[in-house]
Amino acid sequence: MYREGCAIKLAFTKKPAQNFRLLVFAIVSLALLAAERRGAVSSLHSSLDAAVYPLQQLVSAPVRLAEWLQENVSGYSRILEENRRLKDEHARLEAQLLKFTALEQENIRLRALLGASTKIGEHFLIAELLSVNLVPYEHLVLANKGSNIGVHVGQPVFDSRGVVGQVLRVSPFSAEVMLITDPNHAIPVQVERNGLRTIAVGSGQADRLILPYLSASADIKEGDRLLTSGMGGVFPAGYPVATVVDISSAGSSLAKVSAAPIAPLERIHEVLLVWTHADTQAASESREPAAKGAETTPHQHAVH
Repeated sequence: MYREGCAIKLAFTKKPAQNFRLLVFAIVSLALLAAERRGAVSSLHSSLDAAVYPLQQLVSAPVRLAEWLQENVSGYSRILEENRRLKDEHARLEAQLLKFTALEQENIRLRALLGASTKIGEHFLIAELLSVNLVPYEHLVLANKGSNIGVHVGQPVFDSRGVVGQVLRVSPFSAEVMLITDPNHAIPVQVERNGLRTIAVGSGQADRLILPYLSASADIKEGDRLLTSGMGGVFPAGYPVATVVDISSAGSSLAKVSAAPIAPLERIHEVLLVWTHADTQAASESREPAAKGAETTPHQHAVH
């Protein structure tokens, strides 16, 4: 107790400067409070705020920089994610568009085939191609229809523009078709303009037929359209085969005539398998004996 009293006494006796400063601060504080209440230090506040503002901005700069970086990084991430999503959506839509384009082209081809079938007038069936073989000396395609539905060897094959070829071999579920450009294929034709008849033979090239049996004086011109003549009984008459593209005599008694097939043989996807009236009649005649035999058998049993 004695020591505490001594300490207080020393504080007031040995440090008068400190006590004086404390008194001054108290008086200044009271004066400032009074001036504040009267609004006399507003200008001082403004001056102090202006002086302190740069320091405040400097102190808060790291915080604001961190917030800006966080916002921009997150915004950049959102933009990247949105960009990736839009790219995926674009790729998906492009794939759908390609599919729709393919379907549209297929629809156009099928409509054209149906239109050609109404012109042909015989019984027909649309078949899709399974494979194409266009080596120089063998032009064959494989269709997805076979003998189980009546496809037979020698059957004529068309597309929406003209003659494609004829069935060479047949299996229960597919048919091999020899194109008119095959070197082993020949088709009787006639010139649409004047009815001149001849034979068009495959050249081994997918875009060329040759007419080897025309004399140099034959009435044939470039641009003449060749139609099936109906001779031979395989192809019905009057259907487009080719267009004459080149004529040369070269001092020979026979003209060298070449023609381009009207059907785009390198680009076909579907073909028409055609049953002519002759096919239908032959099928009917082949069924008649069997039917007669079936009718006479019960009669013979009845006689016995």
